[in-house]
Amino acid sequence: MIREEFNVHMLNDQGKQKATRIAEIFSLALDQLEGVCDKSGREMAIVRTHMQDASFYAKRAMAIQCENNITEL
Repeated sequence: MIREEFNVHMLNDQGKQKATRIAEIFSLALDQLEGVCDKSGREMAIVRTHMQDASFYAKRAMAIQCENNITEL
């Protein structure tokens, strides 16, 4: 038996659309930050890394909601 923490979530069309929207939001935010702060430097590399992490967790938070999953495999 697989624990819920490690379960795979197969997204339905609604979930895929939400995942795309999350990616768009983070992309826009990073573009805007790079416009203000410049793209180079260690600090911006850290910003990008943490935004990638945040995007992953935002998508996971969305994916674990039943309405965004394919219920039958």
